[in-house]
Amino acid sequence: MCATRVRSPSKAREAEAEAAPGTLDRTDRAILRALQRDASVSNVALAAQVHLSPPACLRRVERLKAQGHIRDIVALLNPRTLEAGLLVLIGVVLDRSTPDSFAAFEQAAQRVTGCMECHVVSGEFDYFMLLRTRDNDSFNRLHAEQLLQLPGVRQIRSFIALKEVFSTTQFPV
Repeated sequence: MCATRVRSPSKAREAEAEAAPGTLDRTDRAILRALQRDASVSNVALAAQVHLSPPACLRRVERLKAQGHIRDIVALLNPRTLEAGLLVLIGVVLDRSTPDSFAAFEQAAQRVTGCMECHVVSGEFDYFMLLRTRDNDSFNRLHAEQLLQLPGVRQIRSFIALKEVFSTTQFPV
């Protein structure tokens, strides 16, 4: 007589996830939500939160990284305590819409002090940049010394944030 082994529900769930690469199940999504809230959580604590064994949780996290779902694990700093409390959004219009002018601008934009983001956009502007700097005086210097020197720029419009209503790095998973 042959004995039949019955898997526990958590073991069955672990095996199912490992057998289906590239898909995100409920547990994968729970891991991603938890890591968005606090990426410094230990693997043991994360495993407990998502009801997995620590080895299975670690395998899933490593798989999520390998698949590109987890791009980076970082510490989010407080800009106000680090003399970068002024938030400025900048709309940029280039004088030409050629691949070379876009490439030159994009390369130079990466070197602008305090530039946190740069996006190609549709509509009135070619790019939106998000900058952080200390105050109006430091922004004026940055504007004169770096922004006006960017290649191919025809127009720059600056929008200084008066109040940051909310800012998040978390999105629904």
